[in-house]
Amino acid sequence: QVQLVESGGGLVQPGGSLRLSCAASGSIFVTNVVGWYRQTPGKQRELVATISSYGSTNYADSVKGRFTISRDNLKNAVYLQMNSLKPDDTAVYYCRVTTISNIYWGQGTQVTVSS
Repeated sequence: QVQLVESGGGLVQPGGSLRLSCAASGSIFVTNVVGWYRQTPGKQRELVATISSYGSTNYADSVKGRFTISRDNLKNAVYLQMNSLKPDDTAVYYCRVTTISNIYWGQGTQVTVSS
């Protein structure tokens, strides 16, 4: 059973930074696409960023230039560095891994951007 555990969320002021981490039980990140998604109440979950097994990255327009996704295969971890945070970035952030046969989600971590 694959388990994904997110951490690093919290309360930050506008303009601040946070670094989210997603840890996996096993080497599932090595050969699969990993993504960060976010969701606010009443809205659909939306893509934030993805990283392929080759290191290719993709970002939502709303976070380009502010967020950076990276991976550490030795640690079975994927990160989301979030800079210049805005109140609109407030959401629960989820880690997702897509394999050939399954999609796995973490439990989410809350990010609140507020003064």
